[in-house]
Amino acid sequence: MISALKKDHLRIASVNVNGLRAAYKNGMAAWLEPRGVDILCLQEVRAPDAIVRQLLGEGWHILHAEAEAKGRAGVAIASRDEPLATRNGIGDDYFATAGRWVEADFRFADAAGHPVQLTVASAYVHSGEVGTPKQDDKFRFLDVMTTRMPELAKHSDHALVVGDLNVAHTPLDIRNSKANLKKAGHLPDERAYFDRFFGEEIGWQDVHRNLAGQVDGPYTWWSQRGKAFDNDTGWRIDYHLATPALAAAAISAVVDRAPSWDTRFSDHAPLVVDYQL
Repeated sequence: MISALKKDHLRIASVNVNGLRAAYKNGMAAWLEPRGVDILCLQEVRAPDAIVRQLLGEGWHILHAEAEAKGRAGVAIASRDEPLATRNGIGDDYFATAGRWVEADFRFADAAGHPVQLTVASAYVHSGEVGTPKQDDKFRFLDVMTTRMPELAKHSDHALVVGDLNVAHTPLDIRNSKANLKKAGHLPDERAYFDRFFGEEIGWQDVHRNLAGQVDGPYTWWSQRGKAFDNDTGWRIDYHLATPALAAAAISAVVDRAPSWDTRFSDHAPLVVDYQL
């Protein structure tokens, strides 16, 4: 089945909701309902499957990987069109019940009416903690991503990995780079994985950075401490990673930053990208 979009673009949004129940309590529905999202990717859902379906409501096809550890992680893909196929997990049994990676295949028509297949993955990379098993798990997950991403590129015409990847790749992606070089999220060894993602070896594109240009941010996460949000002392750790042809089809990328600290529904802001397939 080929989806016939009622508009000339596909809108894909990604957001770490920091607990879906809390996000809805704090106003997520008011953001989502008018936004015209075709594919919604969520991270850190932290809710049972029944609650996810209840909160999102009717009109969505929902793929949800609940973490075995209650109240932790959890990722989902909600789409207006039914996927052709879905997969839970990144391909390493070690992460099988971690609730950190789901994939869905879709088929759309391009401008000429020809069918194209798009694979979307919603990913939640570990935050990590230097010198602990949490950091070991993070590096292991990033290792598996370097294997899975080329597989996805071969699997579909277009492939997209979105989500909270918990790495600020360059100094432009974090307000205080030098002060954070020894902290998880901006370690040189972590950033080197993104060099590989965007380098000749894997060859994907950072869609948001391509469209934003060489500017500070735009940030997608702010610490709950102090005045980080008010001062825009943030990190850009939420991404759309796309295969080259898909990245070239991206026409806009917007961070839906709340107007004030007290109107946020999460400590992350949604990253919304339009693709003109």
